[in-house]
Amino acid sequence: MTKRSSGLFSGRTRNLARHHKPLDQRINTFIKEFEVGDKVAIVPKGNVANSPHPRYKGRIGTVIAKRGKAYTVEITIMGAVRKLTVPVMHLEKAKL
Repeated sequence: MTKRSSGLFSGRTRNLARHHKPLDQRINTFIKEFEVGDKVAIVPKGNVANSPHPRYKGRIGTVIAKRGKAYTVEITIMGAVRKLTVPVMHLEKAKL
């Protein structure tokens, strides 16, 4: 009996189904710009290669720095402050 993989997207095949993915990646998803201090929502898109962990889906954080084509986002989870580097395609302006 072999041990089953427990990778990043293990057990999430339903979330990765075609109807959950965007139809195509438009150029607007790659050229978004944010300023330091902006509130952003983490929304993992269809690209699995550089997607943030699913536990951060829908979290709202503050942009604290730009790092290449990605942004460093600071979020608070149960009193703990976490800093994530998230590619721009997985970020959206927060609707507060």
